[in-house]
This record gives sequence, C-alpha cells and structure tokens, in this order.
Amino acid sequence: MQQLLEIMQKLRAECPWDKAQTPESLTRYAIEEAYEVEAAVRSGDLQHIKEELGDVLLQVIFQSQMYSEQGAFDFQDVVEGLKEKLIRRHPHVYDEHFKDLTEQQVSALWQQIKTQEKHAKGQQFVSQLEQVKVGASLVQAQKLQAYAAKLNFDWADVEGAWQKLQEELAELKTAMVNQDTVNIEEELGDCLFSLVNVGRKLNQECEQALLGTIHKFRRRFAYIEQVLATQKLRPEQCSLVQLDQLWDAAKADEKQPI
Repeated sequence: MQQLLEIMQKLRAECPWDKAQTPESLTRYAIEEAYEVEAAVRSGDLQHIKEELGDVLLQVIFQSQMYSEQGAFDFQDVVEGLKEKLIRRHPHVYDEHFKDLTEQQVSALWQQIKTQEKHAKGQQFVSQLEQVKVGASLVQAQKLQAYAAKLNFDWADVEGAWQKLQEELAELKTAMVNQDTVNIEEELGDCLFSLVNVGRKLNQECEQALLGTIHKFRRRFAYIEQVLATQKLRPEQCSLVQLDQLWDAAKADEKQPI
C-alpha cells in the first residue's frame, strides 16, 4: 500500500494529466469504475474482477492524495475513519450486549446508528428517505419510490402511474414546442422518473431493463459493423436506410435457432 501511495505522489508531481486533475474532475471516473466492477463480477472473469477492483482502489488513493495536498486529510485518515465506522455500526459483532440479532434486527440497528451519527453532526431533522442511498439514477429513483410507497405516498395501481407519465410527456412536448431549454431538462427528468414508477408498478427492475437494452444495442450494432467490414465499409459511410436494414437483419439473426 505504501508503494501505491508513493507511485500516486510521483504521478501527481510528474504526469501532466494527473497533475491537471481535481477532486471534481475525477468523480465521473469513480462512477465508471464502479460500473466496470459490476460488469466484471457479472462476467465471472476473476482476472478482470481483480483488475477492476484495483481501478476502484486507484480512485480512492488518487482522491486522498489530492486532499492531502490541500492539507485536508490523507489516505490514512480515510482508513482510520472507515475502521471506526465499521466497528461503530457493527455492535452486534463487537459488543456482547447486541449478540444474536436477526438479519432484520441488524438492519434496523444499522439505520438507527446512522441516524444517531447525523444528529451528532448537528443534523436535527433526518428524512426517512435518507435510508435510500445515493446511487445510479434509475436504481435510486426506484428505491425512493418504493420507500415512499411504504409511507403511503403511491398510486393505487399501475394505471395511476401510467396517467402521470402521459401528463409528464405532454409537459415535455410543450417545453419542446416553446424551445425552453431549462424546462426541457426538468420535464425530461420528470418523464424518466414517472417511467421508472410505471416499471416499479409492473414489478420490473428498471436498471436491469435498461441494461438489457444497452447490451442488446451493443450486440446488434456490432453485427452491423461486422457485416459492413466484410464490404470494406464503415457505418458513417452508409445511409440511415441501409443501417436500419442491417439492424433488422441483426434482430432476425438473434432469432435463428442455435
């Protein structure tokens, strides 16, 4: 670990790209690396998993180094803070008075401790939705809606969610007609949020549904590229009509029996 920290210090001192980074500029890479870990785990490729976990660790080291340069904290402070939090949030492991708790009791205790921590920091009011972690937007939206439903803030059935989606789509169309750029972004977000609600009411995992479509798009577009490569062509050299025909061919190819 010390060698890694020393390498990071050297990169920050001598590599132009690393020197130019800020905590803000790096956050998107941390998000990307987290998704790549998920994809690697799903693939089951152990070498790939090990590599991607290393990339996530790099993000922690990189951010810690930059804050160390500001005199705020360093990597050791991050480790110490994590160690203390893990022990504090696992009294059922480290405190004899909390032994033999069920999984549900452990979860409830975890949330209670997190709330106490927020109060200790001076945050007097803690919304119940604080229990929903920040994360991928689709996942976060669906979890927020599900938790709100437990608090009686929900449509009675999928039809109510569907009608809300139609209402939001109409508002987006109005913003488009008015060329209201700021409002377009807001209404688009409302449409996506409402669509997630429809998916939730249909008992679908929206993140998985979108990932499935993304994987399908990658697969079909790769088919198009492969077919064009045999003709010594690239997609950008073709018309939309030609590409659409190849897309249909890709769809048909998927339906062929193995």
